[in-house]
Amino acid sequence: MVELFLDPLKYDFMVRSLIMATLSGLLLSILGTFTINKNMGFMADAMAHATLPIIAIGVFLGYTISELGFPAAFIIALFLGFVIKNTEIGEDTSIGIIFSSFFALGYILISVLDVTVNLEDLLFGQILAVSSFDVIAISLLSAFSMLILFVFFKQFLFYFFDPIGAEVKNLNVSALNYLFLIVLSFAIVGSIQTVGIVLVLSMLLIPAASAKLITKNFIQSIKLSAVFGLTSSISGLYFSYYLNLPTGPSMSMVATLIFVISFLINKLSQKALT
Repeated sequence: MVELFLDPLKYDFMVRSLIMATLSGLLLSILGTFTINKNMGFMADAMAHATLPIIAIGVFLGYTISELGFPAAFIIALFLGFVIKNTEIGEDTSIGIIFSSFFALGYILISVLDVTVNLEDLLFGQILAVSSFDVIAISLLSAFSMLILFVFFKQFLFYFFDPIGAEVKNLNVSALNYLFLIVLSFAIVGSIQTVGIVLVLSMLLIPAASAKLITKNFIQSIKLSAVFGLTSSISGLYFSYYLNLPTGPSMSMVATLIFVISFLINKLSQKALT
């Protein structure tokens, strides 16, 4: 059993992939507990799709996706936050417009600029192709995100569960909202090479939703979501290695299987109480 885990690590690309899978699985699953509590899943999906035009322009100018991570995440978070706050057409409508228009613009830019980029890798991830620089860049991005989450954890909790009370206590609610959007955007952009634009939402939401089904409080949900996220990402990586499967979809399917098991446990527990 130990050999099954250690044998792939004799290859450098698998070591890099394991680090990336661990970072993405941990950070996305923790942020996912906040995201589903605030019903921000659609916004997170828009963030992922909004990266496409920035990636297209950046690659055209000679930058890698990892080098684009910080500025892309920052721009997307601020833009989304500003548009949603300053429009009167509704949050979901605003997000839907950004989601579709930015994704379409990105595809057009890739075609017009003749950018050499593999769309399948962007949409579904290609973790096995990450370089040492990618690992370092995403590690720094993840560490910075976790630091912000740790420092402002109590403020985020207050804001997410009682935004009116947070305002009464003179917390800068607008700044907290923008700060969380930036951290969330960092995590999403940093995970594009791991699971891709399309499937990043599954790794953000499914572990958190699974944990919420079988825990009694938010702190427990965060801890269990992190376990589920790590299990999904690492197991998916090894399944892809041994069974020759695409890595991003494998991670997503492991997360889905965990959700199904959590759902059944939840239903059985409810039935036992009645």
